[in-house]
Parts: sequence; C-alpha cells; structure tokens
Amino acid sequence: MSTKTQLAVIGAGPGGYAAAFLAADLGMQVTLIDMEKNPGGVCLYRGCIPSKALLHIAKLINEAEEAYKFGVEFGKPKIDINKIRDFKNNVVNKLTGGLGQLSKQRKVNYINGKATFLNSNTLSISKIDGTLEELIFDKAIIATGSVPAKIPGLSIDSPKVMDSTAALEINDIPEKMLVIGGGYIGLELSTVYSALGSKVTVVEMMPGLLPGADRDLVAILEKRLKSKLASIYVETKVVELQEIDNGIKVKLEGKNIAEPELVFDKVLISVGRKPVTDGLGLENTKVKVNEKGFISVDKQLRTDDPNIYAIGDVVGNPMLAHKAAAEGRVAVEAILGYKVVFEPNAIPAVVFTDPEIAWTGITETEAQSKGIKYEVAKFPWGASGRATTLDRNDGLTKLIIEPETERIIGVGIVGVGAGDMIAEGTLAIEMGATVKDLELTIHPHPTLSETLMFAAELFYGHATDLYRPKRK
Repeated sequence: MSTKTQLAVIGAGPGGYAAAFLAADLGMQVTLIDMEKNPGGVCLYRGCIPSKALLHIAKLINEAEEAYKFGVEFGKPKIDINKIRDFKNNVVNKLTGGLGQLSKQRKVNYINGKATFLNSNTLSISKIDGTLEELIFDKAIIATGSVPAKIPGLSIDSPKVMDSTAALEINDIPEKMLVIGGGYIGLELSTVYSALGSKVTVVEMMPGLLPGADRDLVAILEKRLKSKLASIYVETKVVELQEIDNGIKVKLEGKNIAEPELVFDKVLISVGRKPVTDGLGLENTKVKVNEKGFISVDKQLRTDDPNIYAIGDVVGNPMLAHKAAAEGRVAVEAILGYKVVFEPNAIPAVVFTDPEIAWTGITETEAQSKGIKYEVAKFPWGASGRATTLDRNDGLTKLIIEPETERIIGVGIVGVGAGDMIAEGTLAIEMGATVKDLELTIHPHPTLSETLMFAAELFYGHATDLYRPKRK
C-alpha cells in the first residue's frame, strides 16, 4: 500500500512531536512515525520524565531524614518498589497518552512502526501489526534520537548489568551498586538508588565528576554526594566485569584504589549516549553522517539531501530534549520558507541531583579553553536568607560577564531548585542583558532567585546582604 504526505517525521520524541505538531498547526499534512504506542520518545518513556519522578521520591526521602534538624522526626521510610514503579509508570502513561490525544486533535497521521528510506522521497514503514506501508513525502525530518552508549570490551549479557533504561525500571534495590560514569545520568540515578537504600559507588575515568561543568559548581555537589554515596573514584577505569554467583566482580584501575577488585550486586553502565542512524536507509539518500556518527546539517537543520532535515540527538550535542524541540520548530519553519536559522546564544543544561547544577551560555571552563576574556561575579548561598530558611546554604550563583560591555554571557547555579532558575539567565543572555539590567530588576524576597540579582550587585561591590567591596 502506498500513501502520500507533505511532511514525514521519523521519531516521536520531544523534537519529533514538537515538529509534527507545529507543522500541523501551520496547515501541513503530517505523518509521524514511531515504534511506541504514543509520542514521547526516550525522554518521556525512558529518560527525562521517569527519572524526575524517581528523583522527586528521592528528594522526599532525603528531606524526611534531615527534618530532625528542624525538630521534626519521622520513622524509617517503608519502601514499596511496586508502588514506586506504579507511580513512575502512571506519570509516563499520563503524559504519553496526552500526547496521543494531541496528535489526534491535530489530525496528525500517527503510525506505529519503523521507517526506512527507499530514496529521497519514499519511506518503507514496517508497522507493528506486521504490515508494510510505502509513504511518499515532500519533506522529511529525522528525529530518531539516541541510545545508551556501551564500553568496548565490557559487554556482558547479564541482568545484573544495566543501562539507564533498565535502571529506571526499579526492579529491585541492590544492596551494593556500582555506577560506571560520573556524568549527569549516572549521578541522577546514583541519587535515586542511594535514597532508596543502595550503597552506591561511582567510578569516573576523568579527573572530576560532570566533565565540562565548572569545577566550583561541581565541588559543592560533590561534597554532598560524598556524604550520601559509599565511594566516588575519579581518574579510574573499570577494566573487567565478571558475573559470579553473588553478583558482578569488578576490576578497577586508577589512582587511590585500595581494593582493585570489588563485588557489587548490580552495575549500571552510564557513559553517555550515541545517535540512532543505523537501519534508516540513509545510504539510499544524499544524507551524510560525520566521523562521530551524527547527521550533518546546516543552520536550518537541512541535511545534504534537500528534501530531508534532521534534529535532536542525531545532529550532535548537547543531547537535550529542549534543544531538540527548538530545532524541530526551526526545521518546520524553514521547510515552509520562513527566514529562520538555529543559532541560540544559550542552551540551558540541568543536572537534577541534590543539589541541582544548572548552567547556560558560556561556562567559565569554556571561556578559559577558548581564550575568551571574562569576569565573574559570584554570590554564595551562605548569605541567602531563603537558602538559610531551607537549611540549604550549599549553593552558589555566578555570572560570566564580558568585561568591555558588561553583557552577561554565561550563568551557572548550584543549589536547590537551580534548574527552575536557570531560564532567567538564558533569557538575559538571549536579550543581550547587562549586569546593570539584572541588578535593577527587582526580585521577590525572600527567594532563591534573588541570588541572581545579588551576584549582579556584587559585580559592582555593593551587595546588600554580603560585604565584598569591588577590588580597585
């Protein structure tokens, strides 16, 4: 059977469904293709959403444990992993079901199946029901996302060795758990399992956790993690995994390793993600893939094939849902002939640990590596009234500033709720705001958002809540 559509979108994650919905809103005939029953992609089914549901539970457990400081004590929490799993699954089902309804309301033709390019205008779709469909399109958007990366030589077929997808299923709570990879996914899942009762060890091959993030922000998170996790090893490699009767025997190499061989009940491998481009039939088109496996696109997200666009994780870092959605909207507008390009001044990133870390624009690490001149204004949360009322002074807000113009070019925050505050920094950068603009913006008191204003005040040496005169 052969059908036609104006726009075919392959992959219904945050980028794919955002593109499909906008195209439908703008009057296009749209077909959206994905293996899942409803749109949502990795983010909703196996990533952002289920992990945040579990992190919320972890936060409740940690806050209950620490409430004694305020004169309130609770008993030891009773963990029911079946109810926890049901809560997480209900969140996922509610959101993905809602997206299914939105697809129908917009009259998007949603097909459950796997799409393969036959040429630059035709897809072959192997549907879930076993039938084949041929789809002729005017334009197509590839939004197939990414999957967990593997470590060469460490592949072991065992239910005791998990990737992030398996870890989010919460099938049990291991007594001892190893997390290979100190990036954001590894640290978020370490936070979850530690709160639920596992003794978690994290191994990272780089010199510090969260490679790429500014060290002053990471240091605050690392201090708290050391009090919650069993061990953290940096500059350390896992060189061998072996399944034994009582778990997984792990061989480590690196600095400060007292015991090179350890046994864990379960191991989580979380060393990043890789783009999904295999099996798409790209060889039947003019689409090109670079040496890192990403699809090459221009600033309108157009590939080397004029009929095919690509967005999200398949076109490169950062692999973030909101970046994919923004690219999806640009791609659709470009297809319709709008004068648009994707060149944001800032893309916010959030690590939903406890405390959270968030940054946007140019980081201090990036500025140093690229030789960009900058100044920094930092406000420690020890001087924040709101942070003190929460007994969470473990925070820092900093501005990265262009010296000549005093424009804000980067913002970094570590602390409770950092992810909810970073959008203000992103807006400031996109609007070309100066430090003076931020200083003159009245913020509500007492709030954590005030720390952005206070950091701006400190740049001029006269913050109300902290005496730190500007150096002459």
